[in-house]
Amino acid sequence: MPMRSPISLPTSTVARNALVAVAVVASGAAVYWLADILTPLAMAIFLLIMIDGLKRFIEERTPVPSHLAGAAALIVVILGFFASIAIIANGALNFFDEASGVTAGIGPRLDQIIRDVSLLFGVEAAPTASELVAQLDIRSYLAVFAKQAQGVVTGSVFVMIYLAFLLASQAGFRRKLVGMFPDRTARGEALEVFHRVRGGVEGYLWVQTVTGVLICAAAWILMRAVGLQNAEFWTFVIFIVGFIPVLGGAVAGLVPPLFALVQFESYWPAAILLIGLQIILFISGNLIQPRMQGDNQNIDPVVVLLSLAFWGKVWGVVGMFLSTPLAVMAMAILAEFKGSRWMAILLSGDGEPYADAEAEKPSAQRRVNPPQPKDR
Repeated sequence: MPMRSPISLPTSTVARNALVAVAVVASGAAVYWLADILTPLAMAIFLLIMIDGLKRFIEERTPVPSHLAGAAALIVVILGFFASIAIIANGALNFFDEASGVTAGIGPRLDQIIRDVSLLFGVEAAPTASELVAQLDIRSYLAVFAKQAQGVVTGSVFVMIYLAFLLASQAGFRRKLVGMFPDRTARGEALEVFHRVRGGVEGYLWVQTVTGVLICAAAWILMRAVGLQNAEFWTFVIFIVGFIPVLGGAVAGLVPPLFALVQFESYWPAAILLIGLQIILFISGNLIQPRMQGDNQNIDPVVVLLSLAFWGKVWGVVGMFLSTPLAVMAMAILAEFKGSRWMAILLSGDGEPYADAEAEKPSAQRRVNPPQPKDR
């Protein structure tokens, strides 16, 4: 059987795709090698978007003047940023406090768990927890933890510095936009792209915040009913890790039951927590969250997973938090240009990224994005 002739593509198309591929590889290398510089900058931009969204929220629903709304939004976001770090740090340090009663019984309880698991698999001579810990290089783990803690403190300072300069540069944004796009039509299109990117990120934040509050409320009631110590700390941890796709749900559903194994003499509280949290996460992930998301985060699930893996690799925990917003931003920007629209289609969940849906669908069927007010 004769072979079919290969599909021929115009030279310009091949060159353009090759240039795009090279640009993607170069950009990936840049964000990896410049991670120390770009990570706090990305977090500062993320906080800036939060401040801008909260400011417009206050302006639209209260008679507060614009400058006071901006100051209030700035204070709330900055206090929330540092409060989150403080709550996580203090909660982690206080968890093993002697006053909680957990530290004194953690060794015997771990020994009992190891014996029960060993008997379940037919192993009679089970090692003790102290013997297992002795085989670990605790000093190296402590050194890594101290380095990570130092990195969080240093990174927070740089985030605030970047945020201050970004806020100062906002005053000249309008003039820069006019200089870059002298034509009114081109400038309007650029603003539409900016509004679409901002709307996608704000929509993601809104959905994750609302669903996170609902999950945390149900999880807190469950943990308090079971009697888990530090339920408030675990509730806050569940809320924070909820912004990390895939991995956040695993942490929220498994970590509290694991600590319940240590706290309680019986396995039933841990089993109740495990089943209850899984039910809560299932209802949220399959019923509540999809209804709230609609078409705002029209991202393919595989892209979400790959984005989590990539940004987690190059930027660590910060990259995990920002992976989905960065994917939303990338799709919204790529969809605006003919040469890169094919990549936006691959990133989208239904093959219709924002720009395609707006340009090709009839007005009655266009994708509904969050309403974006015009720049003042």
